[in-house]
Amino acid sequence: MVYISRQEHFNAAHKLYNPNWSEERNREVFGPCANANWHGHNYDLIVTVKGKPDPETGFVIDLKQLSTVIRTHVVDQVDHKNLNMDVPFMEGQLASTENLVIAFWKILQPEIERISPARLHSIKLYETPRNFVEYFGEE
Repeated sequence: MVYISRQEHFNAAHKLYNPNWSEERNREVFGPCANANWHGHNYDLIVTVKGKPDPETGFVIDLKQLSTVIRTHVVDQVDHKNLNMDVPFMEGQLASTENLVIAFWKILQPEIERISPARLHSIKLYETPRNFVEYFGEE
């Protein structure tokens, strides 16, 4: 099995805030991430696909096609957006990095299967250089 990854980048704003809680509880749990005026991140997204290389191309997946799928179906939907307000697939969810990576999986898995026999293996999303989430499709 060969694992191949593509990295993309986007910028987005969000606020971590549970509307069922008081302002005090939100500040206690989410700290400055509950800022009423939002805050932003420079996200790095790494999508890893696994499979066997095609005997004719040597590719597990055409990285140009993978990049197009990621940009079209994810990056273009979130880049320079407010994740809480501007992104339909995040509606009704807390805009945490954990929830975001699960949403990305649900979007990318069928698109990758459409273009290649390779399978989505993992999605890693860096919110900051030191904070990231990795997801393998298990719920």
